[in-house]
Amino acid sequence: MKTLLLTLAALVLSSQVIAGSTEKCWSLHGNCRDTCSRNEKVYVFCLSGKLCCVKPKFQPNISPQLIKA
Repeated sequence: MKTLLLTLAALVLSSQVIAGSTEKCWSLHGNCRDTCSRNEKVYVFCLSGKLCCVKPKFQPNISPQLIKA
């Protein structure tokens, strides 16, 4: 009986750890979240519909370009 309870407790704890894992994006440099922190930027959306939050060191260098008419 003790073995059954111990096994059940281990399964419950491991399922909570797995459920807390985050979806990765932006070549595994970003995390999918509902809201991003102050220093993170959003460039794409995740498959789940959440924002792909990218930290500054992985953000692309985008310089403004002139549009010639």
